[in-house]
Amino acid sequence: MNPVQAVVLGVVEGLTEFLPVSSTGHLTVTEQLLGLKVDDKAITAFTAVIQVGAILATFLYFRADIVRLVRGFVRGVVSAEGRADPDWRFAWCVIVGSIPIGILGLAFKSVIEGPLRSVAVVAVALIAWSAVMWYAERRPAQDRGESALTVRDGAVIGLVQCAALVPGVSRSGATISAGLLRGIDRVEATRLSFFLAIPALTAAGLLELGKSLGGGVGVGPTVIGTVIAFVVAYATIAWLLRFVAHHRISLFIPYRVAAGVGILVLLATGVIS
Repeated sequence: MNPVQAVVLGVVEGLTEFLPVSSTGHLTVTEQLLGLKVDDKAITAFTAVIQVGAILATFLYFRADIVRLVRGFVRGVVSAEGRADPDWRFAWCVIVGSIPIGILGLAFKSVIEGPLRSVAVVAVALIAWSAVMWYAERRPAQDRGESALTVRDGAVIGLVQCAALVPGVSRSGATISAGLLRGIDRVEATRLSFFLAIPALTAAGLLELGKSLGGGVGVGPTVIGTVIAFVVAYATIAWLLRFVAHHRISLFIPYRVAAGVGILVLLATGVIS
C-alpha cells in the first residue's frame, strides 16, 4: 500500500465510521477500486487498525462525558446513592451492550474476514438494512433521554449491533435504529452509538495491529491512514450530532440504496469483482 492509498482509505474511514452508511462496506469497495486485495489479511487488518483513529476522535470529542461516566460508575460501585445516578445506568448500557459483538466477533472471525468480505454482500446489506432504518424512524414515540435509559436498552442495542458484523449494515445504522425502536430520542440514540463504538472498535483495532504493521502494509501507511481517519472522524462526529438534532436518519436511505445499486452495477459490468 502506498501513502496515497492510505490517505484515501483514512478519509473514507473518517467520513463513514459514524454515519449510518457502513464504513467497512465503503472501505471494501474503495480497496477494490484502488486495486488492493480485500481478502488479504494485511489489508483486512489495516481496515480494522485505522478505525482506532476514529475512536481516538471519539475519546477527544466526548472526553468530559467519558470522565463523568467513569466517575459515575465508580460512585455506583461504592454506594447505593451512586447507583441511582443516570451515569451509572449509562455506563452499564455501554458495558452490557459491548459484550455480544465481542463474543460473536471472535466466534465468527474467520467468516467475517472471509466470505462476508464481499462487495456483493455489501451491496445487498446496504439496501436491505435501509428498510430497518425506515421502519425505526416511524416508531410513534422517541422521547426517552439519557435519564430514562436502562440496562435492558444496552443489552438490546448491543445485540442488534452484532448485525453490523455483516459489511454494509453499518454499526451506527444498527445501533441508532435499535435505539429508536426502544423509544430513545434520536440525539441520545446517536450518543449511545458513539459510546458503544469505543470498546468494539478499539478491541478490533488492537487485535489486528500486529498484522497491519508487519504483514505487508507497513508502519508508514498504517500511521498515515490512522491519523487521517482521526482528523476526518472528529469533524464528522461534530456534524452528525448537529444533523440528528433536526433531521431523521432516514435521509441517508436514498444514498444507501443508490450506493448498493451502484455496486451491483459495477459488479455486473466487471469494474469490480
